[in-house]
Amino acid sequence: MLNIEEIRELIKVIDETSIDEFKYEHSGVKVTMKKNSGANASYSTQPVTSREPQGVEVLPQHNETPDEKQSEGVTSTSNDSPEAEAVSSAGLHTITSPMVGTFYNSPSPDSDPYVKKGDRIGSDSVVCIVEAMKLMNEIEAEVKGEIVEVLVENGQLVEYGQELFLVKPE
Repeated sequence: MLNIEEIRELIKVIDETSIDEFKYEHSGVKVTMKKNSGANASYSTQPVTSREPQGVEVLPQHNETPDEKQSEGVTSTSNDSPEAEAVSSAGLHTITSPMVGTFYNSPSPDSDPYVKKGDRIGSDSVVCIVEAMKLMNEIEAEVKGEIVEVLVENGQLVEYGQELFLVKPE
């Protein structure tokens, strides 16, 4: 698996080149980086579920306008949303971390938490931030319901797929 320094170096190299999209699969990990105009910068790693040949795929660049070049960012795409939470046998929905990073329960240290036990949330409610490589990634609930339990502490390091919240769906 790639360590954080290797991922940072990849992002730096991709950002400094004319490559628009980069995909890497190895040892059960898939990394996808893509430059999009006006997109927030983020990345993700995810387990590879198929047994297709593994390797590197570099897609050809598209012609950018000066405006696109100015606002390009590194982003990732995924067919399987790791934050598409699994429903447990008790009927509770689990919100999981879509990436490795640091969990923050509020937008700033002196702000109230986004959510706490007993709060009602909508499917588009932001429940926390996961900071990865100095990028603050807001995590949405993607389910309407009530927070039953917060499973991690503020400032805690979280892994890809780690359970963050239990939600009783409405």
